[in-house]
Amino acid sequence: MNGIRLFVGLGNPGAQYEDTRHNAGFWWIDQLCAQTASKTTLEAKFFGLSGRLNGHADTWLLKPTTFMNASGRAVAALARFYKIPAEQILVVHDELDLPPGAARLKKGGGHSGHNGLKDIAAQLGTNDFWRLRLGIGHPGDRSAVVNYVLNAPLRDEMQQIAYAMDDSMLVLPQLLEGKFEEAMLKLHTKTK
Repeated sequence: MNGIRLFVGLGNPGAQYEDTRHNAGFWWIDQLCAQTASKTTLEAKFFGLSGRLNGHADTWLLKPTTFMNASGRAVAALARFYKIPAEQILVVHDELDLPPGAARLKKGGGHSGHNGLKDIAAQLGTNDFWRLRLGIGHPGDRSAVVNYVLNAPLRDEMQQIAYAMDDSMLVLPQLLEGKFEEAMLKLHTKTK
């Protein structure tokens, strides 16, 4: 089985969104870059910030600059250019249905109302890509979701999200090697 060749962090571009919960995917890519001495630069043909994972010439990082709801355009552009199949793509995104501090890996499935995932599936023509779901919690009322995701987490929530990102970084070797069951077991059974 082949490992991940494209890591995508979802978020919205611009300083006004930088610290919002919806940018958890961007935070993850930034942390990955910091830990691996990788860099992303603006690449117009990929509609985002992209770069290679340091030490892995055939593995790419992407932060779409298309805004969340049009993320699929960027993902599809890079994936098609480098001939990366959906099953070798990992999309890192904020997840309302998980509490801050939780990180879950899964392949395929629905988009659960997440417009970034919905657009990626539409542009790729399949839901058969990997997702790393970073818990941000839920405001409790469906009508409050938009405001909630477009605001910064509380300090203790951010600390929990940071722990989840740290935990998920520990399974990077398994993700790169295609050892997804091992990665899920390790990530999903973390004890605090």
